[in-house]
Parts: sequence; structure tokens; C-alpha cells
Amino acid sequence: MFIFLPIAVMAQQSQWIIESEVKDYKIFFRGDTVEMFAPQGFTLWWKQKMNNNVCIEYDACVIDNGQKGDRLSDLNCFWMATDPQYPNDIFKRAEWRTGNFNRCYSLQTYYLGCGGNSNKTTRFRRYDGDYKDFASSGKKPEVLKEYTDKEHLLQPNKWYHIRITAFGDKVQYEIDGNLIVDYRDNNPLTLGWFGFRTTHSHTKIANFKIRKITR
Repeated sequence: MFIFLPIAVMAQQSQWIIESEVKDYKIFFRGDTVEMFAPQGFTLWWKQKMNNNVCIEYDACVIDNGQKGDRLSDLNCFWMATDPQYPNDIFKRAEWRTGNFNRCYSLQTYYLGCGGNSNKTTRFRRYDGDYKDFASSGKKPEVLKEYTDKEHLLQPNKWYHIRITAFGDKVQYEIDGNLIVDYRDNNPLTLGWFGFRTTHSHTKIANFKIRKITR
């Protein structure tokens, strides 16, 4: 039997670090909800480093009312993310990454892109942090799980409940109770940071929690 102990909540903006390709993003923290207007590449990092054996949960909604900045795409996230050049400080090269998605290939991390590619795909990858290989050849990390059917893509203005579990060598991603990633990693990522990732979108995140899993 597992016991879930809360260790983080959405709380205040001071607990988050923003990486953005442009300066004209907008972000608003209101109680347990954050609203993000991301005109280009944008990552919102939880400041605290996580150990393995955690459960990350939150509610999320991609806004599309036909207004400027609305686009139904890219409800994405990184977890257990580190920079191999600075494994104890993912923010050391934040100004170099500047929210640029290609430079995120410099990270070791799990990544789930829900409704990516203008809401055409939902994909799970494990990044190996070999940015030089990507920069020289364009080779991307292997897609470990992919969905293209409507059921696994985004609906506008719908609130989703997301639950991510990293326990031992097992990695799971659930959305609205549906387990879409159930991955066993022979070399699991056991330390790192969590970040929301999006681009060209208007998104809300609420009820964010990180909980420690113990037996």
C-alpha cells in the first residue's frame, strides 16, 4: 500500500522560474490557479528539485475562444529534468535556453507533449541530454508512446486532471484517469525538476501538488 505525503502546492509565483523566448508573455497567479499567455516557447519550472518516488497532480485547461493568443495545442510537461552539464542546478543555463524548445534537448528528462504539433499528436519521450548530437544531426529522442486519435488529443476549454507518477523504475502518466503512459525504465531518472511547457497558447493550471510516495 502506498502513502502519499503532500510536499508542494501551486502557492506563490516566487516558487516558480519562468523561461520564455520573448518578454511579452503574461502570467497571473490567483490562489491555486496560474494563467499563462505564451506567445512563443515558454516553460514554467517548479523551483524545488524532486527525488524519485513522487506523484505530481494538477488540473489543466487550454483556452481557445478565438481570441488573440488562443491556440488549441501544447499542454506539455517535463519531469525529472536535469542539465547534464550542471546536474545540481537546472537554472544555470536558463538564459541560454530562453524557452527555446530545441535547446531543451540539452536536458535529461521525461517529456509528454499532449496535443502537440497543433493538436495532431500526443507523445512521450525520454531525453538523453545529448544536445551536440541533436544540433549536428537533428536527431531527436525516440518516441516511446504516441497517439494521434481524437480521444487522446485536446478539446478546447476543457479541464483535464493530470497525474504523473515516478516510482522506482516505473513512469506513468494519466489524464482524466486514463493511463496513457506506463513505462519501465532500465536506467530511471531519479532526480530532477518539473516544468509546464507550452508555446503560442493560453493555458490555465490549477490545484498543483507534488506528493511523496512511501510504502
